[in-house]
Amino acid sequence: SLLVNVSGEPRKQKIKLPSSLQGRKTNSIPNKKIGNLAAGKINTASLATRRRQHLSGFHLIPPRVTFGVLKEGCTYVTPVILKNVGVDFSRFRVKQPPTHTGLRVMYTPGPVAAGLQVELKIEIFAMVTGGEDSGGLEEISHDIEILTEIETLLLPVRANILC
Repeated sequence: SLLVNVSGEPRKQKIKLPSSLQGRKTNSIPNKKIGNLAAGKINTASLATRRRQHLSGFHLIPPRVTFGVLKEGCTYVTPVILKNVGVDFSRFRVKQPPTHTGLRVMYTPGPVAAGLQVELKIEIFAMVTGGEDSGGLEEISHDIEILTEIETLLLPVRANILC
């Protein structure tokens, strides 16, 4: 139970459940028009309900990327998993960030079957764009847009570049 701790005593602080257990996703924008989702969709009575939106979609693991402090002029790469948590195969595409951010997303396009995942490689070339003195650190902050069939996922990427 969430009301008691491991030793059976009442908890002093309230437990905050992660958004994945609460049934909602953070950093996503639902699409207004849900068109033809996928050619291979399942039309059984158990799935033809209003809850169909809960049976499709992607999850990002981890939900945000923090590179930390980076050395100027170097390239860094980190993986992010895009997992299809729906019952149908789904497609996605990534809107590449502007070049002045130094960010690039490398991935293999194509459909993702239900329950499978795709690896996205987030690459950053650490470069200082500002001309003014920023005290030795410049902060890079950008939300990468991942467009799926039912929503747009936002992947926040943060880094500090050492000048």
